[in-house]
Amino acid sequence: MSPEILRGVPLAEYTTFRIGGPARFLAIPSTVGELAGLVRWAHQEGVPLLLLGGGSNILVGDGGFPGLVVVTRGLVDVEIEGDRIRSRGGVFLGLLSAMALRAGLSGLEPLGGIPGTLGGALLMNAGAYGRFLGEMVEEVEVLVDGEVEALKGGEVEWGYRWSSLRGYTVVGATLRLVPGEIETIREEMARYSRLRRQKQPLDFPSAGSVFKNPPGESAGRLIEEAGFKGARVGDAMVSPVHANFIINLGRARARDVRTLVALVKEGVREEFSILLEEEIVYAGVFEAGEDEDRPPAGRTIVGEGGIPQNG
Repeated sequence: MSPEILRGVPLAEYTTFRIGGPARFLAIPSTVGELAGLVRWAHQEGVPLLLLGGGSNILVGDGGFPGLVVVTRGLVDVEIEGDRIRSRGGVFLGLLSAMALRAGLSGLEPLGGIPGTLGGALLMNAGAYGRFLGEMVEEVEVLVDGEVEALKGGEVEWGYRWSSLRGYTVVGATLRLVPGEIETIREEMARYSRLRRQKQPLDFPSAGSVFKNPPGESAGRLIEEAGFKGARVGDAMVSPVHANFIINLGRARARDVRTLVALVKEGVREEFSILLEEEIVYAGVFEAGEDEDRPPAGRTIVGEGGIPQNG
């Protein structure tokens, strides 16, 4: 059975920024077979395709996405055997870290507060407090021509906020963790949670860190020293808590965020001769008539093509 294809669903409902216009079509597969069928169809028909996990680290345009959005958070199978966790890509890192805790497995404690799914975290080699997901990966499962293939962790290139998995459809992975004392793991998770509450603006929607840290520098420090902490365009604001976060005060639009990003980048460039690079991804249509393949900054996920049909 194929998953239901919905029409005109606001993508703000599926992003941590709570920003984004409607998807022309949206589907939530519950099996790898359904996911493969949707991806295969989109590729065959040339339909724009956007895979969304937890919806963090992304800014969707006010004009929405002009193709098929596949939400992967329905892929949630997890198996634990010894020091290995085999998980589908739709499992949230917070749930995965909680399951590792119950199994007495250490390694995911710093990453548990990242509001994303395993699939998206693998694509960007998510990390926090000096630990990166790629360090724990034994195997990654990806779709190739509609079939699941396994890549060894050592076959994947892992970089800062980047991996060579970009361009693949990730369906799951096997992580190898380290056995530990449950109480010690619990204490570490609580410590990282306290640090996040102290240093990150968790009271407002955001996409997480906006910019990558330049080599040897802190993007947040550069933005703050350039005078942009608290800067605002519409309801988009550079967080007073952490300057590398842009928060949605309630009614922010994608164009507000993009304008603020451009102002911050130019201000830091003028002050320090450093050009910040976005960590967030741009997807969809930002302005009517805009060339969707050429947004002014960052990366975009778009395409051209036909129309999917139900049935």
